Amino acid sequence: MSDSVPRGRVRRTMPLAGFTARAAGGRVVAALRAKTGDAGAVEKFHERTAERYAELLGHSKGVLMKAGQMFSLIDAGAVGGGELSPYQRALTRLQADAPPMPPELAREVVQADLGRPVERVFAEFTHEPMAAASIGQVHRAILPDGRPVAVKVQYPGVAEAIRADLANTELLTTVIRFASAATGPMPDLRQSAREISARITEEIDYRHEAANITAFATLYRDHPFIRIPEVVPEASGDRVLTMSYLDGLDWAAAKHADQDLKNTWAEAISRMVTGSYRHASMFHADPHPGNYRFGLDGTVGFVDFGCVKVLSESLRRGLVETLRFVLDDDRPALLDSMRANGFLTRESALTGDQAYQWWEQVVHELLEPQPVTYSPETIGRAVRSLLDVRGAEHPLRHLSVPPDFVFFSRLNLSMNAVFAALGATFDARSAVDDMDGAAEPSTELGKRHVAWVLDRGLPFGLDDHDAA
Repeated sequence: MSDSVPRGRVRRTMPLAGFTARAAGGRVVAALRAKTGDAGAVEKFHERTAERYAELLGHSKGVLMKAGQMFSLIDAGAVGGGELSPYQRALTRLQADAPPMPPELAREVVQADLGRPVERVFAEFTHEPMAAASIGQVHRAILPDGRPVAVKVQYPGVAEAIRADLANTELLTTVIRFASAATGPMPDLRQSAREISARITEEIDYRHEAANITAFATLYRDHPFIRIPEVVPEASGDRVLTMSYLDGLDWAAAKHADQDLKNTWAEAISRMVTGSYRHASMFHADPHPGNYRFGLDGTVGFVDFGCVKVLSESLRRGLVETLRFVLDDDRPALLDSMRANGFLTRESALTGDQAYQWWEQVVHELLEPQPVTYSPETIGRAVRSLLDVRGAEHPLRHLSVPPDFVFFSRLNLSMNAVFAALGATFDARSAVDDMDGAAEPSTELGKRHVAWVLDRGLPFGLDDHDAA
């Protein structure tokens, strides 16, 4: 980064117009192929362009950076002929690292937000961040009473930059056009874009995230293998969020652990991500591996709650029941449920068989003999079912995705990507069945989880939460 950039401001390395122009790269590729007939030249074009995207996204510290992180988790080789693979490779480094702000600037943010110098708030505060992401960076610290904590410090100017990004129709149009160029014409995404904008806007509100952490910590109190940090209110504000430090391996180290341990972590993540809305009508909508802390005892800690969705009881129950109809292969009921929950218009000609065949690809691992092993084929299948809609008969062309369900596709893609990277084998179907209350648990983690649910007096997925 250039030293000439004013401190406290978010830096963009490329004009937005340049980004927009490159969204039309498909025309350049076609001309290049026609002129040279050289497939290698086309590949080099994509690689150079991918590096430019990575540079832009890596320094924008805003919505573009967040989009880059989301895209980095997808197996782009599963879309079309693999044209997006160079972009996926270039953006992978955004999963865990982004250019950090200088240590002295982080300390200035803490003092300005909390009204006290860092030395008066913390007994120790590490200068170098332990993680840097799209909205802020995280420092390790120790409170005066000796408690180890993690301190999230928001980048100066990032809130304003994100609000400007979200208000910029050209930017949103560019992102949608880029996705459409890769995957084919998409359904009307305007409502979905509004939902995504709302969630991203909440992510820059650290007081809102603090409330989310407290809600999840309360929900998972005394859980046997799911760990949630606790907020430290006296060391938190609008742009600084301090929480108890969760020990554990990071994602890079976790991928090299023993397979049995990786299998346990996968089931634990599955139960947290899909169990939260079954037991409490809310879900953690940012299942990114950088947000996990993997314990050697099989526990998993979850550390980022900026993106959380709370469902109404009718929507929550509709989602659970729709999946139950898929698992029970009740195609007429599935079609009725999809129509009742806004997935189908009255004019839709989609049949029960077509709907089931699509869902069969989306939740393939739940329908397979258990336990099931997640592999690169898993994420490829998920990507093709949810993103690669170029075929004229693809079911997504006949669906209308309700805004409230936008992030569920992200859950599916991200969990499949994490489990495949771990090469995990576990009973995925049992986790859904026992958390719904449709069957007794059959795994060790399932027995411990259900015992905790009963001890806490929480509802199961098929229960009426309004009556609980």
